[in-house]
Parts: sequence; structure tokens; C-alpha cells
Amino acid sequence: RALKSGRSMTLGVVLAGSGLFELPRVLLGMEQAASEAGYGVALARWQGRESEPLEHAIGRVTDRGADGVIVIADRPVAVDVLEEIRVRSPLTVVMSGDVANPSVGSVEIDQRLGARLVTQHLIDLGHTEILHISGRLDTFDARARVAGWTQSMHDAGLEAGEVIEGDFTPERGHQIGEELAHRGRHPTAVFAANDIVALGVMASFAESGLRVPQDVSVVGFDDMPGAAYFVPALTTVRQDHLALGRRAVDVLLGMITGEEPRHHLIEPTLVVRHSTGPVGHDARRPPAEARRVASPPSTQGID
Repeated sequence: RALKSGRSMTLGVVLAGSGLFELPRVLLGMEQAASEAGYGVALARWQGRESEPLEHAIGRVTDRGADGVIVIADRPVAVDVLEEIRVRSPLTVVMSGDVANPSVGSVEIDQRLGARLVTQHLIDLGHTEILHISGRLDTFDARARVAGWTQSMHDAGLEAGEVIEGDFTPERGHQIGEELAHRGRHPTAVFAANDIVALGVMASFAESGLRVPQDVSVVGFDDMPGAAYFVPALTTVRQDHLALGRRAVDVLLGMITGEEPRHHLIEPTLVVRHSTGPVGHDARRPPAEARRVASPPSTQGID
């Protein structure tokens, strides 16, 4: 087949500093879609400008004969480079934010929409003071979620208020949870950067006597394996990372056969479980006055 088409039947994938939690599923989706089309996948990693130019990392896979390249980029620095360089092979970017280069295709999950779904869900439950623990603000995902949360708050006529920058770890979530629990007045809802951060926050609240969701509602992001078994089961946003990988390959294969670059947004979905509820009359009680009540175990499995 390669001899007939004059192609190598190989796709290059460059990991441009991605810290994506579900990266294995993205790569699995790419490998599945590539295999179905008769292609193999060659991987390369870019550690940043201080190690080598991004063009060199892309060159490492194109020099091996890749017919096209997918760059997984979660930080603006990588996309800034892509807007400046010219690549010999068709190029698609995953998790890219806005790419101004018209010759580059892009595929991403709509992080802004995901944040809007979370925020509107909490507003519909009567929450007006919703604190957002963001991810690292040098990443596209974190910036987009802050923008979505802010927009939904403003659309509802509410003050967006406080954003606390986190780092996507349970330790940071626990630390922030402790700080919130020991305030004289805490928000009635917390929108965490991801499920792991939400786990840390909820553990800290439990230690301080704050009940979830009776005193504080908590929402995560990702719908990681096991999120349905948090106590209480975690309300979160499901992202289809397998589809993200498959769609990136579809866009790239189209470019290889002469199609114009396409730009796709994949919509996430809100998964409502037991960690969110209506604002209660006692939702503002300081921790010292809160009764220590064990949340009942969830009977809901992973969707």
C-alpha cells in the first residue's frame, strides 16, 4: 500500500510538554484511528525551547518519513512557535487554543463550555458565591475554564470573585480546602481544576467538619476513573479524550489527501452526582459549628 500511494503510512506525534492527565487515552485514540486507516504512529517529545526548537522535534518525525504530524500542545509557548514556523508536512494541533496559522488544523475539547456547564449547574442550585480553583494559568485548559466560569457568572449578574491558582494536585487541593474551611465565611460552592484537586478539597473539608454538599458543593473536571466512588460521588465534567485523539487523526488524514485544514471543538458533558446540592440555610456556618456527619456511600457506579 505504501508503494502504491508513495507514502510512508506513518503519522508523527510530538508531545510538546503536555501534562494532560488522560494523555494515554488520547494516544490510544490516535493509534486506533491510524491503525484503521492503515497507518502506524511514531512518537517524539519536545521538552521546550531551552532544549531544542520545536521545529527540530517535528523534524525528527518528518525525517523518519512521517506523512503528517500531530502536535499535542497544552501551553501557549508551543502554539506561538507553530504560528511562526513552516512545516513541510501536513500539521494538526491538539489542545491548542487559537492557532492563527491557516495551514495548521486543530482539535480540542471545549474547556470553556465545560466550565460554563459547571457554573450554570451551581447557579441553578442557588449558589451565588462560587470559588474557582484553577489549574496552572500557563496552560490553555486553565485559562479557558477561568474564562467560561467568569462569563457564566457575569451572564447571571453575579460577581465572578476569587480565583485561586492551583497545580492540578490533591496536595494543593487539600491545602486550599484547609484555608477555605478556616475562614470565618466560606463560599457555598467550589469549582475545582480537576477531580484530583476536588478530592483534596473534599478530604480537607471532611477533616474540618464541613459537609459536602450540605455546607459546600464541590465540582471537579475530567470524570476520572473512580470519580463515581468518591464520598460523596463527584459531580464533574466528562471529556472524551479517546474521541480527541481519533478526531486529530481524521483531520490530519484529510490534510494528507489534500483537504483544507479543519478546526474541531469536541463538547464535554456535565455528570451530576452527589457532591452538589442546593444552597442550605446553614451553608455559611463556620467549621467549628458544623457537625461531623459522614456522607453515605454512593450507590452509583462509573457511568
